[in-house]
Amino acid sequence: MLNKSEEKRNQIQMFCIEDLVPKDHLLRKIERAIDWSFIYELVEDKYSLDNGRPSINPVTLIKIPIIQYLYGIKSMRQTIKEIEVNVAYRWFLGLDLTDKVPHFSTFGKNYVRRFKDTDIFEQIFSRILEECIKHGLVKPKEVFVDATHVKACANNKKVTTEIVKQEAMFYEEQLEKEINFDRANHGKKPLKDKKYDDDDNNNNSGSSSGGNFKEEKCSTSDPESGWFHKGEHKQVFAYSIETACDKHGWILGYTVNRGNLHDSRTFKGLYDKIKNPEIETIIADAGYKTPAIAKLLIDDGIEPLFPYKRPQTKDGFFKKYDYVYDEYFDCYICPNNKILNYSTTNREGYREYKSCPQDCEKCPYLSQCTESQNHVKVVTQHIWENYLEICEDIRHTKGNKELYSKRKETIERLFGTAKEHHGFRYTQMVGKAKMEMKVGLTFACLNLKKLAKILDRKQGYTDFSRDLFDVLLNFLYFNSQKEKSRFSVA
Repeated sequence: MLNKSEEKRNQIQMFCIEDLVPKDHLLRKIERAIDWSFIYELVEDKYSLDNGRPSINPVTLIKIPIIQYLYGIKSMRQTIKEIEVNVAYRWFLGLDLTDKVPHFSTFGKNYVRRFKDTDIFEQIFSRILEECIKHGLVKPKEVFVDATHVKACANNKKVTTEIVKQEAMFYEEQLEKEINFDRANHGKKPLKDKKYDDDDNNNNSGSSSGGNFKEEKCSTSDPESGWFHKGEHKQVFAYSIETACDKHGWILGYTVNRGNLHDSRTFKGLYDKIKNPEIETIIADAGYKTPAIAKLLIDDGIEPLFPYKRPQTKDGFFKKYDYVYDEYFDCYICPNNKILNYSTTNREGYREYKSCPQDCEKCPYLSQCTESQNHVKVVTQHIWENYLEICEDIRHTKGNKELYSKRKETIERLFGTAKEHHGFRYTQMVGKAKMEMKVGLTFACLNLKKLAKILDRKQGYTDFSRDLFDVLLNFLYFNSQKEKSRFSVA
């Protein structure tokens, strides 16, 4: 039995740090995949050229959080502790074994003094994405869109209830014009302008009913996060990270929003970032299946691929498809063959078709039709309903069912990987700006890791082919020399 392991601790050896990092280490592959010198260009205007103390290398400074998000280390303090004892991390940062590792507060101070209120981290994400595009790996013909929630660094018990102003929808102005045009075609007066006085609303005893104000639960720990509650999920303050990727899983863009905003409200911000002439189809879940989004995409020449959405009616009642729309007479016909005539077009853009109370009062299907006290059945139809009908035709197109099923292999797999391996289930960052930094660097790491592995695999194939070619040349040369010697003897 050997018991001399302690003797090696005090041995003096000569070595190179390059030899201590395994040849197939992920950080080696990343270092070969991308030239980090572009960071100098991004931060050049953030540093003084002729005064101040010598700064830490900007590339080293950015690589420190890259290591944190690449390996899912929970905090910067822990990241610095890992760098102190990990040779591969030191090699990646350009430090030798005796160099002092920067203090854990170094990056935080540089963020506050240099990078705050800038888009430098989004630019880093974009430059890495450009590198992926340059190698011909990104195929944005089909784009998958979805959102995931990241738990905010906020105490659920430290809350206040505030009256906040609702954000205007991206299509509100255009919808209002088309509503008034539709009302005019039906002989109705245009709607009054939707204007509200903030002072009047605030003087209304704190009431949020009416107007474009509402009561909202806000966190005192992180006011920019939003109260998230969906299905059986635990109610928490969170951020909504809306993301787009191609069919190969390359992340094309992202936005960071409050956790209480619906996906359909935040879609326009992401769409403006990823808008590209190469995009032919956008695949999204039922949360995006709204008339406004369908119109936006179809008008831009993009096919929206949405799933089937179940009618949201009570059990035991007629579904909307049980009422037949007569386009010529602009009316609906109920299951009892009675007519529902046009009544009005409301502010949300829905045409209302109402039945005759006298017909409904004696109808045998009344209990399956409506619970209205005045026995009036109302069927609504959005003025952009025809765009949803186009979406249904697209959904039934051959091959689109298989295309939609790839969501689990692309966008959902990205979210799963980010949460499982890159610390994306929750954040220790407070505020939307810092959250955007975390998301940008995390998604940059996901693209970078994938790019590095693909390029390393290609390089391996190239080296193998070169070695095989050398073997063949040697074999041919050996055979030629053998034949030459045989003829000379003869």
